[in-house]
Amino acid sequence: MSLSEEILHLSDSNFDSAVKSSGSLLIDCWAAWCAPCKMIAPTIEALAKDYKGKVTFAKLDTDEAPKTAMALGIRSIPTLLFFKDGRQVDRLIGAHPRVNIEAAIKKHFV
Repeated sequence: MSLSEEILHLSDSNFDSAVKSSGSLLIDCWAAWCAPCKMIAPTIEALAKDYKGKVTFAKLDTDEAPKTAMALGIRSIPTLLFFKDGRQVDRLIGAHPRVNIEAAIKKHFV
């Protein structure tokens, strides 16, 4: 799965600093083996381009960052986490269509 230049790659080591340094942050929690994760990846990449400069987009591979995934209570993927000023304000679980994801972005960030 290719990550576009607009999307940060999060890990156990850089998660906290990314959350603290980003005012509006959408994190896509995913794994390489997850078919629904692959389905929404193009939508996340398109939204990252459309909201560049307004919202920071990031991906967290739950297999590569198990401590962070466990700390966040990620039990199903894909899970989209919405952070505003360092705290989680929303969570979408499952492969949602763009309209649902964009509605959450507008509700919390724009």
